[in-house]
Amino acid sequence: MYQPTDPRPTTVVFDLGNVLIGWDQTGPLADRMTSDEWNAFAAEADFASLNSASDRGVPVSEVIARATEKDPRHGEIVAAYYERFDLSLTGPIDGMAGLVTELGESGVRLLGLSNWSAETFHHAPQVAPAINDLEDIVVSGREGLIKPDPKIFDLLSSRFDLDPRQTVFVDDLPANIEAASRLGFIGLLFTDARQLRADLRSLGLLTPPADVEN
Repeated sequence: MYQPTDPRPTTVVFDLGNVLIGWDQTGPLADRMTSDEWNAFAAEADFASLNSASDRGVPVSEVIARATEKDPRHGEIVAAYYERFDLSLTGPIDGMAGLVTELGESGVRLLGLSNWSAETFHHAPQVAPAINDLEDIVVSGREGLIKPDPKIFDLLSSRFDLDPRQTVFVDDLPANIEAASRLGFIGLLFTDARQLRADLRSLGLLTPPADVEN
């Protein structure tokens, strides 16, 4: 946990999905399946594991094959999901583009660390342009590593010469925050832009709003 006596942070590392860009896995097949039908399929096909495999670098074709082996219908649905993946992206998270701009203009180094398939990642900056404002992004599907594996955080640190004690890591999943914090990063659990702004201000990374004169 960050203490006032610790070195001032110099870098912020953002998760992307549901931090800078919205993701809803029901979107690609929303015209064919209700949310309840998708959720039933996802449980039956263990879509979470299939999605994690893709994020870990398993080719989409292999992920579809794994689903098909269990049930041909599962394979058809997973194939349709990846064909229409862009429909899972719901747009920029409210308030985050401005926050990224403000941090960058203040001289804070900005990076990304995301669990994302290498084959679908190109959609992300098209939907949430603030992603283009990051210096660079570690994409799990390109590295064959996935959060919360400590190795992907070690890779992040070595590749960009980071001191975890001066690096803020923002993610919406507690398990990823816990993994980063164990390695010395300043972990901030993301809920919305307003709370993140307050958290960053407490770390001295953003200027407090000017007092309003009466």
